[in-house]
Amino acid sequence: MENKTSPETFLKIGRRVITREAAALELLADSLNDSFADAVELMLGATGRVIICGMGKSGHVARKIAATLASTGTPAHFVHPAEASHGDLGMMAQGDVALILSNSGETPELADVIAYTRRFSIPMIGVASRAESTLIKQCDVALVLPKAEEACDTGVVPTTSTTMTLALGDALAIALMEHRQFTPENFREFHPGGKLGARLSKVSDLMHSGEELPLIAMNAPMSDVLIAISQKGFGVVGVVTTEGDLAGIITDGDLRRHMKGLLDMSAAEVMTANPKTIAPDALAEQAVANMNDRKITCLFVTAAGNGGAPLGILHIHDCLRAGVA
Repeated sequence: MENKTSPETFLKIGRRVITREAAALELLADSLNDSFADAVELMLGATGRVIICGMGKSGHVARKIAATLASTGTPAHFVHPAEASHGDLGMMAQGDVALILSNSGETPELADVIAYTRRFSIPMIGVASRAESTLIKQCDVALVLPKAEEACDTGVVPTTSTTMTLALGDALAIALMEHRQFTPENFREFHPGGKLGARLSKVSDLMHSGEELPLIAMNAPMSDVLIAISQKGFGVVGVVTTEGDLAGIITDGDLRRHMKGLLDMSAAEVMTANPKTIAPDALAEQAVANMNDRKITCLFVTAAGNGGAPLGILHIHDCLRAGVA
């Protein structure tokens, strides 16, 4: 007799579940037809928001789809079907598109939502596994999930069906996102916090500018350079021309290399000319890579990243504090 609590049994169950759900996703991909394109077009044409409803497990999936849509450029909002019957129907308006999720297509709590969309001519996309269900018959665009067994042997726990619905929501979101040519920079606007926001931070978000910039004229004596390096605290100073362009930099390393007669020299005589710079709209992650490659701790920021007037300075510690690297 098989030991139902053995590690081998648990692994067998886990692999069975994942294999069943993977097979269901293959069926889903093969089942997509013109209705999927119609659903995308309907959401693209919305002048309001995509209102997503679902009850129970479908409700949890609906919340995730709403969050994914909203973060990728499609205004979306989750409305709980039970709350909708007690006033939240007012969250739906003409110009919106409703995306209604129900595996059976007969969820009673959705009745008022469906009726409301019909009464006020709000386009409705239905997602269900039964083509003959009330939801599918009433909707304007039907997305019918293919027949696939749930991951559990009892066949009653929403597993495979919710995975397919979630994947379908992702497919809709990405189709909308790519049509709108949604960029990583756009994505960051909706994700300013956390590791993802940090990775998408721009140099301009983290750089020091204005009075914080350590700058010195080319003809400045090295005594002034030493004071500037000490006061600004970056361990480096930028050397600028009379036109204000960055001509070079002076680092601690430059000071050590010119120790003999240092105070008798000018900034132009000690500086390293044509330093590596970076543009303000570059990702901070790129700046970190550049600093790591060159084993330096600071980068001056210029308009195009290839010379010109310095706009700011970025220190590796600024990136680390922001969670970049």
